[in-house]
Amino acid sequence: MKIVAWLSILITGAAGAVEWDVMKAGARGDGTTDDTAIFQQLLDEAGKAGGGEVFAPAGQYRIDGHLKIPAAVTLKGVFSVPPTTRHEGSPNLHGTVLLAYAGRGSTEGEPFIRLAGHMAVLKGVIITYPEWKQTDVPPVPYPPCVLAEGVEDTGVFDCCLINPYEGLRFVQAPRYLVRNVFGYPSWRGFFVDECYDIGKVENCHFWPFGVAYNPEDPYCKWVNTQGVAYEFARTDWNYVTHTFCFGYGVGYKFSESRTGSCNGSFVGIGADCCTRAVRVEQCQDPGLLITNGEFVGRWSSQDSVCVEIAPGSDGKISMVNCSFWGPNDLCILHRSPTAQTTASACNFVHWDVNNHGSPCIQADEGKIIVESSTFGAGSLHVRVGEKVRSAILMGNQAGSGFRVENFAGRKTIETANEPDPIDWTGEALTHYVLRLGTPGDGRYLRNWFGPETSGQDSDAPTWRWSREQSEFVLPIQAGIAYEGTLRLEPPRVETEASGLYLGGERIAGLKGNSVVFQLPPQKSDRVTLTLKTKGWKPAELIQGSGDDRLLGVQVYEIKMKSGQPGSKVFFANNGEWIEQ
Repeated sequence: MKIVAWLSILITGAAGAVEWDVMKAGARGDGTTDDTAIFQQLLDEAGKAGGGEVFAPAGQYRIDGHLKIPAAVTLKGVFSVPPTTRHEGSPNLHGTVLLAYAGRGSTEGEPFIRLAGHMAVLKGVIITYPEWKQTDVPPVPYPPCVLAEGVEDTGVFDCCLINPYEGLRFVQAPRYLVRNVFGYPSWRGFFVDECYDIGKVENCHFWPFGVAYNPEDPYCKWVNTQGVAYEFARTDWNYVTHTFCFGYGVGYKFSESRTGSCNGSFVGIGADCCTRAVRVEQCQDPGLLITNGEFVGRWSSQDSVCVEIAPGSDGKISMVNCSFWGPNDLCILHRSPTAQTTASACNFVHWDVNNHGSPCIQADEGKIIVESSTFGAGSLHVRVGEKVRSAILMGNQAGSGFRVENFAGRKTIETANEPDPIDWTGEALTHYVLRLGTPGDGRYLRNWFGPETSGQDSDAPTWRWSREQSEFVLPIQAGIAYEGTLRLEPPRVETEASGLYLGGERIAGLKGNSVVFQLPPQKSDRVTLTLKTKGWKPAELIQGSGDDRLLGVQVYEIKMKSGQPGSKVFFANNGEWIEQ
């Protein structure tokens, strides 16, 4: 008898409490019957009882209105992990699914679900908007899917928000906790403001669930240029761990509201296929501490920047052990005169996706520190603008040597960075050849297309296509005249202005396959030669070609010699000597 009585207490509660189950209370869960009233009735009953769980078993619950979760009440579905749209053997969503209909056409009005009291929780459900269509561009607006405002210690766990306009919004909601939330909100995934006691975001994943993704699809492109995955306004020591987003205009946006901006710790955050993986419009003086981040530019983009510090921002942005890769123009763009950015022990894999000569890191103003970091493909690693107040670059490694363009003079300090392994001795500068398209050529080129070859054999010819204006940046001996030879295919579209230029003076035309030019003595140990021609598109001039690039001329190599050449030529690509 004692065992039976004990089991009865576990099932009914010590005080014989009612079991709040929406199906038992009459909810249909058939996807067509409006179940709003029954859900709200049970939520209110649980609130009046001092708290409890309202359980929604597996089903498709049509909610034509709005739901308010009172204090100490949890609205709970069947999921204990973040659900997604991936359900084997059926196109339909499984588990506890809430179908949201209210609010279509405006961001104003009541949210779909309001966490209306302290310790209100939403857990274990899928929320989807049945009237959403991928063909609606821009997306049709709705109020927030879930809102907590003026309440404390609220939470959202183990949910999937498939296609809301705005996913989660927390305002004046200290100590909120968002954990294991997946989905693909279109305009904004998560927003927090006026949080003066630590809030937490953990293991959230905003990815094209429920969307046929293509970067050029109008809907995807809209989200990929206009949408924001995570936005942090005024929030004091926000903790964000192991979050991810894919296909947004901005992955992590740090903005400023009327009450201020953000500081916090951001560990293991990731943003893939974003026009701006991170955009800092403002932050507090204690700063943004970003560790183990992973940032990638937007697929097919030509102007993606992984981390942008906007002109109006203050405070400190500290990045440690972060990785930057993919189709980026710049990895870091620091534009603020008052902010300070540090990149320490970071790995920069790709940048300058268009071969325009963009640096990996560009600092226009303010202060930067780049230390103990590694750099992969790309010829220029850091560009320091003349308005930069302080730049410290130390202990960095790059296979072709750590390369800096410094316009700030003595305000830039460089120390213990890996030098270019190529030893440009006086003899090497006497006679050398640079072969375009062969590894190692990028350090001497700006604004060219990528390397190409006619075959896989090591002896196969290699080349690069120039653009309408491309540059050689070549080592020379100061005060010595040179004769140069440019081997190329003549331009398909010839103009009087086509040629090789030193400054504003044309020093050679582009007639024939071998162009010889004279370089007068220069004061510097490097010279910039500009190759200009009229562009053309293979798709317009060659039948059957789908190549839509605006090409200049096809260049194989450039040779430079001063005085009488010997029997050997220095190979500028790898620093070895070759026989003529």
